[in-house]
Amino acid sequence: MVMSKDKSIGSASVRTSKKISRILNVYLKPFQITTEQWSVLRTLSESDRISQKELSELADKDQATLTKILDLLEKHDFVKRIANPADRRSYLIAITEKGTELTKEVGPFLEDIFSDIIQGIDEKSLALYQEVLLSLERNIDALLEKENN
Repeated sequence: MVMSKDKSIGSASVRTSKKISRILNVYLKPFQITTEQWSVLRTLSESDRISQKELSELADKDQATLTKILDLLEKHDFVKRIANPADRRSYLIAITEKGTELTKEVGPFLEDIFSDIIQGIDEKSLALYQEVLLSLERNIDALLEKENN
């Protein structure tokens, strides 16, 4: 019996993604952040002082979700909202010194966790996996673009 692509690709991808998020949340708990918050903080550490709209696109978060995440990060003094001099109706999002310190601590920590996650998988297989993931992402982006037009 042939397994459907829905089950062999779709369900397997969702299951793996959830497991990665679950284990990362366990390891991020002592830092008082979640994987969702980490992805925003990491993005800000790479592109500081950007509009919420830009951050939404770069972090791949919808506006409502991003607003909630930013509220939590701001509450812990990891980010701050700054009035946008180019547009008084919007804010620029900036990472604070405390947020920068956290990214410097968490980044290498997560690299070690991912080393454990990929343990036993050779470089060639990992490169192929990343290539396939990028191809899937491009195909999905094309389908979304097609639906939005």
